[in-house]
Amino acid sequence: MVIGILQPGYLPWLGFFEQIYRSHVFIVYDDVQYDKEGWRNRNRIKTAKDIQWLTVPVLVHFEEHPLIHEVKINNTSNWRKKHLSSIRQNYSKAPFFKKYIPFFEEAFSKHWEYLVDVDIYFILKLAECLGMKDKKIIRSSTLHIEGDRIGRLVKICKFFQADIFYEGGAGKNYIDENYFIEQGIRVEYQDYQHPIYSQLYGDFIPYLSVIDLLFNHGDQSLSILANIKS
Repeated sequence: MVIGILQPGYLPWLGFFEQIYRSHVFIVYDDVQYDKEGWRNRNRIKTAKDIQWLTVPVLVHFEEHPLIHEVKINNTSNWRKKHLSSIRQNYSKAPFFKKYIPFFEEAFSKHWEYLVDVDIYFILKLAECLGMKDKKIIRSSTLHIEGDRIGRLVKICKFFQADIFYEGGAGKNYIDENYFIEQGIRVEYQDYQHPIYSQLYGDFIPYLSVIDLLFNHGDQSLSILANIKS
């Protein structure tokens, strides 16, 4: 049993969905501290000139140390209209634009109060578009499992009877692998080799939102991002 545990992101990159693909259970870690200038509320798309950030404005007082699921969106600006307009403008000529744009139109027509809700909505819908609608994706805030940084991760793994913890590469900086091994859990670190695929607008740019891949490659997107050999 492989489990992945990762903080939510806005329109996440390819590696995020590779972790979902490699996991039997994927935990969206939404009740840990919100990080400033992270990927919770923003991501990048490609334009004819370079890249463009799509950022969801948030209402955050960092001195209060808010958890991710507590962060509210600042809806005083019409960010939804801007994001939809940017996606339309930059992907209207992509091969699969017409197939997927209705999903984005529907998503941006909704009113969102909490950042985590729009993040998870897109995570679930994009996973479905990629062909992973049957994946078990669960919010950590619904589990009510407590503990310190490492102890809590171990408890979550045990709760789902996972014997493999598929962790992002950055986890090497703080994970005590021996502790996991003592608990009967092996840690595997993601070593994501970013694929090169056909994009609009000239030279290839990596590490964009997965929507760039999806608009350009449609049903082949999962095979590309997960390096699935036919």
